[in-house]
This record gives sequence, C-alpha cells and structure tokens, in this order.
Amino acid sequence: MWKSLRRTVRRLLVSSSLIAAMPSLAAPPRVVEIPTRPGVTQRFLLLPTEDAKAAVVLFAGGHGGLQLSPEGGFKWGAGNFLVRSRERFAAQGLLVAVVDAPSDRQSPPFLQGFRQTPEHLADVSAVIAWLRANTGLPVWLIGTSRGTQSVAYVGTMLAGRDAPDGLVLTSSILLDDKSPPVPAMPLGKIGVPVLLVHHELDACPHCPFGEVPALMAKLDKAPRKALLSFRGGVSKGDVCEAMAYHGYNGIEADVVSQIGAWILASEKP
Repeated sequence: MWKSLRRTVRRLLVSSSLIAAMPSLAAPPRVVEIPTRPGVTQRFLLLPTEDAKAAVVLFAGGHGGLQLSPEGGFKWGAGNFLVRSRERFAAQGLLVAVVDAPSDRQSPPFLQGFRQTPEHLADVSAVIAWLRANTGLPVWLIGTSRGTQSVAYVGTMLAGRDAPDGLVLTSSILLDDKSPPVPAMPLGKIGVPVLLVHHELDACPHCPFGEVPALMAKLDKAPRKALLSFRGGVSKGDVCEAMAYHGYNGIEADVVSQIGAWILASEKP
C-alpha cells in the first residue's frame, strides 16, 4: 500500500511540475469580431498567452462554419483536431486565434467553395493585421484538412509585409475534384517557412500520404520547410473525420508539441 501511495504522490508531483512549467493564459479566452469587407465582420476566439513568442491562427476543416457565439461556444466543429487542441497550442507558448466563417457565410455552405476567393483572402488578411497590430507577434497560419486549402491559398496570394510569418499544413488536401487541392496551387510563390504534418495511415481519399513528397518538392521557395509524419493513435468512425488518423486521435499532445517546437525554432533570431 505504501509503495502504491508513494508512486501516486510522485506522479502528482511530476504532473504539478509540468503544469507549473507550462505557459498559462494571460486572460480568459474572448471572442473578437473585426470588420473586414464592406458590411462584413470576421469573428474569432482569442486565447491570450503569457510571454507568447508567436500567434497562430487555426483553420478547421470541413465546411469551416464554427458558428462561434459571443460567449465563445461552438455550434459546430468543437471536436475538430485544431479546435479541440487550441489550449494545447497555448500551452506551447503561442497566442491562439480560432477563426470562424465570416458574417456573410454563417449558413450553409459556409466556407465550401469560398476558401480560394478574394473575399476569403480579405477576411484572413484582416485577422493577420489585427493580431500584429494588437500583439506585436509574428503570425502563423495553421490549417487542417480543408483548412489547408485556406492556408495554402493565403500563402500563395500574400507577399512581403502582408504575408503570414509561416504556414503549417496538417492533413493536407492532396487530391480533390471539387476545388483545387493544395499541390495544384502556385506553391512556388510561398516565401515563408512551411511545415507539413501528416499521418502515414490517413485513409481519407483526399489525403493519401504517398502524395506528400510531391507536395514537399513544390515548396522550393520556402526558406525553411519540413515534414512531420506520425503513425500512432486510434482511428474511429469516418476516415475523413476528426476522430480518425486524419485528426490525430490519441496523439494530439505529441503532434501539437512538435508543431509548436518547430514554429518557435523558426522564430529564434
């Protein structure tokens, strides 16, 4: 009994020390809504983090319509890999913004057919500008699944001071017959660091791991690029949904930790 008790105490002490070492939220999460296009606003959930070294904007997959309430609740997408991992990103020392569809796309089809449009670009550009003006931090965009079509599109369209400071593409859309997949975009225009993250066992037909090397080869202008591949976890339900390998079910902590480390290493002077 005493040995069991000592083991329990040691585990609690280790857990407490890890919690104490992690960055904490500088303030409670809050919903921010900013004007973008005429008559249109963009809402996002902001997680301020003490001593943050960079800001990350998270783009969910699917139709992308989180329908974020003024109180910070999600009508859809709470289980999405990036959305459910938002506090893990904050624990890496990153200020986090979880972006919704804009005010004029708050009903079906939400972001479907919209992710590669000038209007979407204007909305995302406004979020990047707001974060820079209000935090002074470098701004990275992170997308998962269909969210990678948003992130890659923005990366190919913005340059210089307007461009994000880096891109992270997780479970990229590599094949698609409805809209241009990531490899079909003019990726040679991207001049910022790019991190690809992919599960080797992803069975979603839009995201076969075998297509990842071809995508990497097209990022020839990125000053820094890398691939993080994973094999663990648990796959449940639809192979293209968040609780499958596609959504890094069961290995979220490891995936987010490695993403955060790569971003922060890129930001070191």
